[in-house]
Amino acid sequence: MTTIASSNPSSSHPTATGYRGRLAPSPTGFLHLGHARTFWLAQERARGAGGILVLRNEDLDRARCRADFVSAMLEDLRWAGLEWQEGPDCGGAYGPYNQSERQPIYVQAFEQLKASGLIYPCFCSRKDILRALSAPHASDDEPLYPGTCRPRAGEPPAAPPSVRSPSWRFRVPEGEAVEFEDAAQGHQRFRAGRDFGDFVVWRHDGLPSYQLACVVDDAAMAITEVVRGADLLVSTARQLLLYRALRLPPPAFLHCHLLTDEHGVRLAKRHETLSLRTLRARGVSPARLQAGAVLDAAGRPR
Repeated sequence: MTTIASSNPSSSHPTATGYRGRLAPSPTGFLHLGHARTFWLAQERARGAGGILVLRNEDLDRARCRADFVSAMLEDLRWAGLEWQEGPDCGGAYGPYNQSERQPIYVQAFEQLKASGLIYPCFCSRKDILRALSAPHASDDEPLYPGTCRPRAGEPPAAPPSVRSPSWRFRVPEGEAVEFEDAAQGHQRFRAGRDFGDFVVWRHDGLPSYQLACVVDDAAMAITEVVRGADLLVSTARQLLLYRALRLPPPAFLHCHLLTDEHGVRLAKRHETLSLRTLRARGVSPARLQAGAVLDAAGRPR
């Protein structure tokens, strides 16, 4: 058994020299209070370090991303008091800042993984995977892959069973421990093959998965600390494997506690009553919202 650990030397508050944080919303709906709380914390971290805050528009989901959501996103972020120094609206040295314009960068990373033999084509649908599992991996958005299309070590991928375009999966090192220090959640440890399985890096529609696009963009934009929700802790374990495979230095991480509704369910874009648009229409001020959703330095509610 071997262990991979995040080797980023940054502390939970990187030094003022070179700090780069980011906001990475996806325009698939209206932003809600949970987004704003995470983004306020990201801004606080960047300002406290005397660094730069980058806005990246994660608009790869062609079916759900809409131009009006992009406009609303920018408007709502500004209304909430968020300021960024680089982004799709103001430019910068690390652009383009719309993921839909960064396809050549993703293709290059995909080809690098393909040449290394670390990925393989998969012809399974999500329904196929769930049907093959005795119990879905309910704690995460991506079910634990049962290995249906995974070739044995040293063997070429199997011939496709149909004309369906494949997705491509990263072959995780079975039994390897992935560990990292999180500024909010403390020491994290996940086991490849148990806590997560072979995961998609390239979708059958010719686009990169969230995991690959996130790694490639954070590295290319020189992000030194990623601030996001605690629901993405397992994604970080996956992404650390990609950083290693692509020979890229990983950033530091802070996964803040999630904001929930009155029933304890984490907020999603379907919670229209807590969208920034709705709250703004009700006359609630950003200052009042921020005062009611204040976080400490580790991302916990105060």
